[in-house]
Amino acid sequence: MQPDAEIVCVECGGRAHLLAPPDPDELEPQPGDVFAYRCADCMDRFDIVLPDD
Repeated sequence: MQPDAEIVCVECGGRAHLLAPPDPDELEPQPGDVFAYRCADCMDRFDIVLPDD
């Protein structure tokens, strides 16, 4: 499972972008891996834990 490149900001409803996409040369992301997003509008940062399928 890959993390979404963009999510909806829970603070302002803006667009939050993935800060560091997974390296394609590394193993596939696993449930429990943490990915950071930053909102383009309010600049809040969110750490999202990749869920189980």
